[in-house]
Amino acid sequence: MSADDAVIDRAMALISESFITATGPGGQNVNKVATAVQLRVNVYALRLAPEVFHRLKTLAGSRMTAAGEIVLTARRFRTQESNRTDARERLAALLRDALTLPEKRAKSRLNRVGKVERLAGKKIRSTVKAGRGKVRLD
Repeated sequence: MSADDAVIDRAMALISESFITATGPGGQNVNKVATAVQLRVNVYALRLAPEVFHRLKTLAGSRMTAAGEIVLTARRFRTQESNRTDARERLAALLRDALTLPEKRAKSRLNRVGKVERLAGKKIRSTVKAGRGKVRLD
């Protein structure tokens, strides 16, 4: 079991679920049965590393409350069980994305010829734009 799996398992143990009435497909059943799942996880209880926490906060966006809870609502399916599975998979994917390190960007290398060509192109564009000024009739 990797460290990523341990964090995801810890998150799954800390989940609190509540069922709410959903909109969308389901006919009259939608008005009677609470099929949508609202899933909450306290991020501070996960004890994430600071860089992982910041990535998770960025990825979660408005789904993260000021109190440090991630709130996911799943209402895509007609049954509670399907929505519960969907919400848990979305939470696991969110955590997995936060736990993966972003790849370092390789600095671009420009040779002398490329630099001269780029500057020549800029000079041409600047003369074109300079010629667009008001015409003076002196």
